[in-house]
Amino acid sequence: MNEDSRREDKIPVVQMLVVGFIASALGIAAGLAIEWFPESASTQAGPIDHLYDVLIWASVPIFVLVTTVVLFSVMKFRMRPGEENLDGPPIHGNTRLEVVWTAIPAIILVVLCAYAWIVLVDIEEAKANEMRVNVVGQQFAWTFEYPQAEGEPIKSNQLYLPNDRPVRFFVKALDVIHDFWVPAFRMKVDAVPGIETKYRITPNRLGTYPVVCAELCGLGHSVMRATARVVTPEDFEKWMAEQKAPAAAGGEGAAEEADGKTLFTDGNGTATACGACHTLADAGTNSETGPDLDETLAGADAAKIEEAIVEPDKEIAAGFQAGLMPKNYGDTLSDQELEALVKYLGEVAGK
Repeated sequence: MNEDSRREDKIPVVQMLVVGFIASALGIAAGLAIEWFPESASTQAGPIDHLYDVLIWASVPIFVLVTTVVLFSVMKFRMRPGEENLDGPPIHGNTRLEVVWTAIPAIILVVLCAYAWIVLVDIEEAKANEMRVNVVGQQFAWTFEYPQAEGEPIKSNQLYLPNDRPVRFFVKALDVIHDFWVPAFRMKVDAVPGIETKYRITPNRLGTYPVVCAELCGLGHSVMRATARVVTPEDFEKWMAEQKAPAAAGGEGAAEEADGKTLFTDGNGTATACGACHTLADAGTNSETGPDLDETLAGADAAKIEEAIVEPDKEIAAGFQAGLMPKNYGDTLSDQELEALVKYLGEVAGK
C-alpha cells in the first residue's frame, strides 16, 4: 500500500474524530442545560444531581462514538449496485482491538458504580435527632404514620416534615408492589409486601411537593398521589399537637368548619381527594377510575354513604372490582372530616 492510499484511509478516521468531538460537546452541553429534575428539597438532592451530571459526561461521548462508527460504516461499507450477490471479503478479528473495547467499558462501569456507591453510602449516613416515619402503601393511597412514645401512632394521608430535620422512612405495602417517591427529595424505594424497605432524607426547603407511586400497581395507579409538606419546626409541632387532640383543636364547631366539598375535591390537606377517582356533578369532577357517585349514591342515606367510604369493598358497583378504593379512610379521616364528607355527599348525590 503506497503512502497516498494510507493517507486516504486516515482521512475518514480524522473526520469521525472531528464529528465525534463536536457532537459530544454539543450533547454534553445540552444534557447539562436541560432541567431533568424538579427543584431540590433535600440535602441528598445535590449529590444525586451531581452524580447524574457525571453520568452525562461519561455516557454522551460513548453514545456519540458508537453512533459515529455505525454511521460511518454504513456509508463507507454499504452495498453498492452490482454487489448484491457478492460475499464480503474474508476477515480476521483484531484481538488487541477486542481486548481494548472490552476492557475500557468494563473499567468505566466499575468506576461509575464505585462512585455511585460512595454517593449512596454518604447520603444514607445516619444523623443525630433523626425522626422516624412509617410509610404504608396500598391500592391506591399512601398512609404516613408517626410513632409516639405512648399510645397509637399518628396517621395521615399527607406527609408533614419539619425543615432541616433528618428523617428515616420505613416503607411497606399491604397488597402489591408500590414505589414511594418524592421527586423533589430524589430518593425512592419500592414498597414490597412482607418486606420493610427504608431510606433517609433531610428536607431543606419549605414548600409542598408531590408524592407519587413509581411502580405500576393497578387500575388506580395514576391517582395514587399525596403531598409532602415541609414546614418550619414550630409549625410541625403545632400540626402534631392538633393531630393528637383533634377534638380540642376543633372545638364543638369542628364538624361545621370541615368543608365536605373541599375534602372531596382536593383533600383539604388531610385526605386523598375523592374527586381524583369519582365523577360528581356538584364538585365538577369527571374521573372514571371509580363509580359515578351521582348514580351510585342516589337515594343513599348517611349510614350507607359512610359505609361506602370506610368499607368500600362491602358493596361493589357494577363494572368495578374490589380493592380499587383504599380501605383506610376510617383511620385517616377525623370524625369531623368524615361527618362533613358524608353530609356533603348526602346533600348533592344522596338526595
